[in-house]
Amino acid sequence: MQQVQLQNLGSKDYIDTWEYQEKLFQKIIDIKISNRKNDTSEKTPNYFIFVEHPHVYTLGKSGDISNLLLNEEQLKAKGATFYKINRGGDITYHGPGQIVGYPIIDLDNFMTDIHKYLRFLEESIILTLDEYGIKGERSEGETGVWLDVGTPFARKICALGVRTSRWVTMHGFALNANTNLGYFDNIIPCGIKGKAVTSMEAELNKKIDIDEVQGKILAHFSTLFNAEIIE
Repeated sequence: MQQVQLQNLGSKDYIDTWEYQEKLFQKIIDIKISNRKNDTSEKTPNYFIFVEHPHVYTLGKSGDISNLLLNEEQLKAKGATFYKINRGGDITYHGPGQIVGYPIIDLDNFMTDIHKYLRFLEESIILTLDEYGIKGERSEGETGVWLDVGTPFARKICALGVRTSRWVTMHGFALNANTNLGYFDNIIPCGIKGKAVTSMEAELNKKIDIDEVQGKILAHFSTLFNAEIIE
C-alpha cells in the first residue's frame, strides 16, 4: 500500500497553488531521474492537495481562448482572473464553494495507465455523489462527471484536467459543491456548447458540508488506488 500525503491548503490564489504544484511535481521527477542515473531506488512521495480558489478561469494547453466570453475589463468587474495553463482540457472555472483536488502522484507507484487514472478519479467522485443520492455518470468522449447523460438535461458537476510527465501527475478535478454557477455563464465550459453545469447544492437544494465531502472523496480515492492517506 502506497502512502499519499494530504495537504489541505484552504483558500489559496490559483497562481500560488500552481507554482506549489509544480514544485512538488518536479521534486518527484527529480528523484526518478536521479534513481535512473545513479541506479538507486529512493522512494518517490505522493501528494493529494485540497484547495479552494478565488474566482478564476483557466484554459488548458489545447483550449480555445474564444471559449472565454469576457474581456479583461469584464473579468476585473467580476473579481476574476484568467490563466492559460499546462493541463489538458479546455476552459473551466474555479471559485469559492468548489472542491478542487490535485493528486500529485507517481503513477509508477500505482498504475502506468493514464486512461485508468482518469477513470479512477471520476469513480471517486461518482461514488461520493452516490452517498448523497446523486447519480453521477461518465459521458462518452467527455472527461469529468455528469448527470442525466444522454438526455436534454445533461449537466456537468465535476471537471477533470491533468498533466503528466514521466508518469507523475498534477492538476486534477473540480467538484461543484456550493459553487456560484452564474460564473459558468461567462465561458463555454470545457469548450462544450449547449451543456449545462450544476452543483451538489443545486441538486439537493441545500448547502453542502465541504469537509464531509472531502472526507468521502479521500476514502474512495484511498480504496481505488490502494493508498494510505497521511496528514
